[in-house]
Parts: sequence; C-alpha cells; structure tokens
Amino acid sequence: MPVPSHPSRRSFLFGAVGTATLLAGGTRASAGTAGGSRAGAGARSVLLPAAAGAVWLGAAPTTVDLGSRTVRTWAYGDTLPGPEIRVTAGTTLAARLKNDLPHDTTVHWHGVRLVSAMDGAPGLSQAPVAPGDSFDYLFTAPDPGTYFYHSHVGTQLDRGLYGALVVEDPNEPLAYDAEWTIMLDDWIDGTGTDPDAVLEGLHERPKPPRTMHSDLLGGAAGHVAYPHYLVNGRTAQAPTRFEGAPGQRIRLRLINVGADTAFQVALGGHRLTVTHADGFPVAPVTVDTVLLGMGERYDALVTLADGVFPLVASAEGKNARAFAVVRTSGGEAPPSDVAVPELDGRLLVPADLVADPSVDLGEAPAREVRLVLRRGARGVGWTIGTSSGSDSAPLRLQVEEGERVRLSFTNRSGIWHPVHLHGHTFQVRGGTGPGARKDTVIVRPGKTVAADFVADNPGEWMLHCHNLYHGALGMMVTLGYGAAPAGSMPHMAASGSKSPAGKGS
Repeated sequence: MPVPSHPSRRSFLFGAVGTATLLAGGTRASAGTAGGSRAGAGARSVLLPAAAGAVWLGAAPTTVDLGSRTVRTWAYGDTLPGPEIRVTAGTTLAARLKNDLPHDTTVHWHGVRLVSAMDGAPGLSQAPVAPGDSFDYLFTAPDPGTYFYHSHVGTQLDRGLYGALVVEDPNEPLAYDAEWTIMLDDWIDGTGTDPDAVLEGLHERPKPPRTMHSDLLGGAAGHVAYPHYLVNGRTAQAPTRFEGAPGQRIRLRLINVGADTAFQVALGGHRLTVTHADGFPVAPVTVDTVLLGMGERYDALVTLADGVFPLVASAEGKNARAFAVVRTSGGEAPPSDVAVPELDGRLLVPADLVADPSVDLGEAPAREVRLVLRRGARGVGWTIGTSSGSDSAPLRLQVEEGERVRLSFTNRSGIWHPVHLHGHTFQVRGGTGPGARKDTVIVRPGKTVAADFVADNPGEWMLHCHNLYHGALGMMVTLGYGAAPAGSMPHMAASGSKSPAGKGS
C-alpha cells in the first residue's frame, strides 16, 4: 500500500515506545492495554522517561486563522485542529500536556480503550491539571482506527482544544493510495461571544429554537446557530483543499468534533464505501452520504474522478454547511453553496452497518440496564436515569468485571442525543445482523437504542451525551467496577432488569 498523504496537516508519528513505569503521586502504575493498572483521581502529574519522546501538547490562549477571519481562542500548539497524532496499534503513546491556560484542563482520548488513569475525565480518573502544571499521558492504544483527543473540562471542547488520533493497523487489510483526515466543527469562540456565554444562555433559555428542526434527527436539531462551520479549521469562504489524481483510491477519516451540530457529509460526483464506524471495521457498504453526530467517526473509501469537486458537510437542521474542495485536475473551484445531489441520495443508516466478524462481540448479555434520557426538573438541564430510578441525584452504574451488559437508551426528550461511553466499545443491536462496534451512538426522540458491551476494562468511566451543552447541564453518569471511590457519583444499582438473551444478538 502506498504511503498515505496528509494535506495541510502536522503529524506526530510513533513506533514502539515500549512499556514504561510511571510515578503518580507516589503510586506506581504500569502503562498497558485496556484492563491494566490504573491510578485514581487525585494523582499528581506523572514523569515520562526522557527516551519516551512524548508528543508536546501545549494548551494556551492563541490567535488562529479560520480563513475568512482570525479569532482568539484556546488551542494546542497554535494550530487548529491540534497536531495529528499517529501511533501503531499495540504500541505506546506518550503525550505531555502543558497547561498554559487560565483554567484547569485535561486531555480525553475519545474512543480509545485505555487504562482509566489516562482517560482524562476530571475528578473521576484524574485531577484536573491546574494552570502552569503538566501531566504526562502514557498508554497503549490497542485497537486500530480513527479517534480524536480533546479537553474534557467545562466547555473547552467548543474552543480549539482538539486534534485527530489515528491508530494504524500493522496488518492493514485495506488497499488505498492516500488518506485524508477530515475534522468537522461548529465554531463560535472569539466571534463576540464564547462557549461559557453560550452555556449561560442555555441555563436561561433551555428550549431548542423552533427554526432548528431535522427530520433525519427526529425533531430539534440543536440549540446553537454557529457563525462558522469548519473543515480542518477553515471556513467555507477560504476552504481546506485536498489534492489527488484521477483514479486514486482515498481513505477518508471523517470526525465530528462539534459541540452541538450533526453533519451530513457528501463528496460531489462520488460515492462513499464505508469501511469503519468509530474505528472498528464493518462490512463495506456503498452510499452517497453519511450523517455524523458529535463524537462519531466514519472511515470511507472513494475513487477520485477527474475534476474539481465540493466536499460538503451540511450542518443538519441549521441551514448552513462546512465546505472543502477536492481537486484532481485544473478548473475553477465550485462555490460553497453549490448544489450537491448526493446529499439527497442514499444515506447510511444504522441498519446498514454490520460488524466485521473479527470484532463481533458474539453472545447476548445476561443482563439489561434500561436508561432514560430526558429533560431535567422544570425543564432545566438534562438527565440520564433508570426507568424506575430518581433523576434527582447523579447516577453511578455498577457492573462486575467480565460481565456482559446490555445498555438500552430510551429518549423521552424532544431532541436527539449522541451517547458516548468512555473506555469501552459497544455493539449496537436491533438491525438485521450484528450491528456496528461503536463508542458513540445517536438516540433520536421517542426511540430506544440497545448497545451491548463487555466489562473488560476496570475503572470509573463516564457515560454521557456528547452534545457538550447537554453533558454540561447534567446528562452524564458514571459506570464503575467494584466499590465506588471516595467522592464519586452515588451508586444506583439498576436491579430487576430483564435478561435480553436471544434478542437482537
């Protein structure tokens, strides 16, 4: 397979770093694969061996160029997105976070089945990194695929604190000539307001605007009409450009890092063969367009035609789009508002996605935990609760190591929720065959989604809506193994659940 190319991207490449020993506040913890040792919240910064060659992630206030304007924001290394990190599956990633922000921060490695102490969940798996301090992340990335990293403190994800993480397969089965990482974002920071002001406004006016409606999402599309929508940090007025040659086979790594926006993606004049969902392989399926909720990723192969083509990410329900240009020959680039018939073509739907046999979780679990997504008391905030439990207190779900559990999410609110589980993947059930392995799944209003997972990575893990503002306003619980650590969310066992054996497996 030819060496992939990455237009206009800065990357860090890793080989095998080797296993290292960490010292975390006096507690020894070994870096390893999922299920390895871990340190609890409150651990101090760890120190990497000098030979580890860590990626440097300097989080700081900066000015970034969106193409059509410059804005003040917070970012990693003065770039938007942050540097792309690439590591081979089964080897160790080392990254040093230096916090030069005026606020605490962390780094979460979205979708990676890593040890709990490296997950970046503030107050749960680690203490937040204070201004002026550093924290060293060291973990094995066990699964090939497309992932990303981002701050998990407050509203910081809706600034510039994110970047792509690509875990390469040492035995890559796909054949392609090049690959393009495509990060989709909704942008408001530095435009006369900021994400903290947006959150405060949602406290006062929590209902989604009536104008933001989406049939694809089953109701309200979101809360925020962003002034800009970006592809790899660039607006439609000065778009990112991807260059190739006619006949080249390209792997697209699509990542939605937005806070409040689903994107429907299409490449004008082309069809997309989807090969992976949230990093894990699926039986290839060819479609015209794909819909990504916040936190979701899809990989797709495309064979380039001759010409200049629009790569469009429609901000679903918001009457706007992110836009880039794909060029394989001379000619004038299309305008950003060009009609793209593929957006009205065959859309990828969950039933299309069948897990590759190599990642199928197999037998149905013995226990089901039924969770309900709803509005908070008096319409303020959002909650995840059990069907019979109270939503007045935060929820901690307790499982046993090695247990197979079905999580069923029922959405009783008027807006969709992309639900994300840290430290694990689950298998979506309910289609005609073994559903995709994912870590983030869209739950539409009035619908129930079943997701099976295996409790094979001990620790305390967040389970939350990846709409940043829903999570910040309460739609977040924890899932833990064993006794709850001091200071964690209260335990609420989901007892009396019916066995789902034989259903959707």
